[in-house]
Amino acid sequence: MSKLVLFNKPFNVLSQFSNAGSSDCLASYISMKGVYPAGRLDKDSEGLLLLTDDGRLQQAITDPRFKMRKVYWAQVEGQIGDDALSRLRRGVKLKDGPTRPATARSIGEPDIWPRQPPVRQRQHIPTSWIELEISEGRNRQVRRMTAAVGYPTLRLVRSSVGPWTLAGLAPGEFQVIDVTREQFGPLTFAGK
Repeated sequence: MSKLVLFNKPFNVLSQFSNAGSSDCLASYISMKGVYPAGRLDKDSEGLLLLTDDGRLQQAITDPRFKMRKVYWAQVEGQIGDDALSRLRRGVKLKDGPTRPATARSIGEPDIWPRQPPVRQRQHIPTSWIELEISEGRNRQVRRMTAAVGYPTLRLVRSSVGPWTLAGLAPGEFQVIDVTREQFGPLTFAGK
């Protein structure tokens, strides 16, 4: 049985247990020993971060070969249109190569907590929200994708990873669940 921690990472918190200077880190919220992040969220991104005590589960969550789906809500600068959404769905070219096709759609503002500090607002430039589902995990990928289609990300919240979601977790809260290898799937742990 493996431990899986579902953590709602607040804005401005590092996805590691030691801080590098004045930034807040995971140790401020999670005192469990022996769990490590399965992937990461940038300091300026929020939402679901998974941690586990099982190296194979960690690999299954993060390895692009397993195509674990991640869903993000992105508040972007400007009123995003169908053309930009179509480009995101097809995949966009980034400096480190093209992205895989994604699922992208416009959404209303999600029912989530206010960010502290608030997102900067420009008086004459509207913002809009999109939901983006990807199966990769490149460095700052969602931010780079939205910028590549002309809509910089102002706020980014990961709402789910695979079957796990933020449901019921306020920023800074976490839930520990037990996961068996059989529940997670035989492909994930091939070779053990």
